[in-house]
Amino acid sequence: MTHTHLSGETDLAIRVAIALAIGLILGAEREFRGHPAGLRTMALIGAGSCLFTGLGLLPEFGTRVDPTRIAAQIVTGVGFLGAGSILRQGEEVRGLTTAASIWVTASLGMAVGFGYYSVAVFTAVLVVVVLVALKPIEERFFRGRRNRRLSDPHPAEPNE
Repeated sequence: MTHTHLSGETDLAIRVAIALAIGLILGAEREFRGHPAGLRTMALIGAGSCLFTGLGLLPEFGTRVDPTRIAAQIVTGVGFLGAGSILRQGEEVRGLTTAASIWVTASLGMAVGFGYYSVAVFTAVLVVVVLVALKPIEERFFRGRRNRRLSDPHPAEPNE
């Protein structure tokens, strides 16, 4: 049995539930910190990307559907969501981490959709560690460099 084999609707429903749960976990971190794309958004992204991926694997579709093309379209669609979360306020850019979280949530949903449960769960744990544990380190050691001005890409360099 390959990772991509689907035994039917029940198998797909379980995969969608797992992807939704992963999205909820990542969304909880965003929600807790007051960032856009919280619980509902991330859960929907995880579930939707899993469902699209899984539907392309169902035997009813036969060879008419190429799962890799579906995956490519998921990435494109999620790119629009991520772009919508990036805001430019004057010369400051905000929302990049939220956009990256949206992107990785979709990839996790796709991994579950393809049947790579352990890889998806392991990666989700790593993502939560990055989002939670690196925040205090970033604030302590890189405070002055966090939001560089767009017109000055190297503000920490001395003038010559």
